[in-house]
Amino acid sequence: MFRVVTALTAGAVLALGLLPSMARAQDWTVDTEASSIRFETTGYEGPVSGQFASWSADITLDPEALDAAAISARVETATGSTDGGNAIDETVRGEDGLQSAIHPLAEFQSSEIRATAQGYEAVGVMTIAGASQPLTLPFTLTITDGHAIADARLTIERQDYGIGAPGWGSIAAEVTLVLHIEADAAI
Repeated sequence: MFRVVTALTAGAVLALGLLPSMARAQDWTVDTEASSIRFETTGYEGPVSGQFASWSADITLDPEALDAAAISARVETATGSTDGGNAIDETVRGEDGLQSAIHPLAEFQSSEIRATAQGYEAVGVMTIAGASQPLTLPFTLTITDGHAIADARLTIERQDYGIGAPGWGSIAAEVTLVLHIEADAAI
């Protein structure tokens, strides 16, 4: 009898020890009003910044179950606007820029989420203006009482995505994406 109880106890302890690795990551509902997707670069006359008004993301993430985590995000490129006004906006969205008429979405799809010493990284593929590139997005994450706040800052090379006209030269050669995402745990 003692062996049976010991075997059952050992089996229960083993099963409980496996539960965290089998845990399902948490789904999150993004609060787009509290969140933002911004960009910064250098234009002809100096710094240029702006944002995208319409975007969405599907996020499944639990720091204790990163193997089940995933991020999929879509930005409507036609909603990009700069703090500088219409002339710059038309260039950003136009045929030498994001080509919004042909490529209405910029997308990121993660293949892996991993913890780092500074926070986390979402490894995946970014597609902008029809060109796809591997991308590692570093981000910080705090979760308090079912509310998550993630912040990220990443610089990309616009030419990697075929953006820009021959006359652009070094103008807007690098674009820094600044993400602030707030989300609530889905029930």
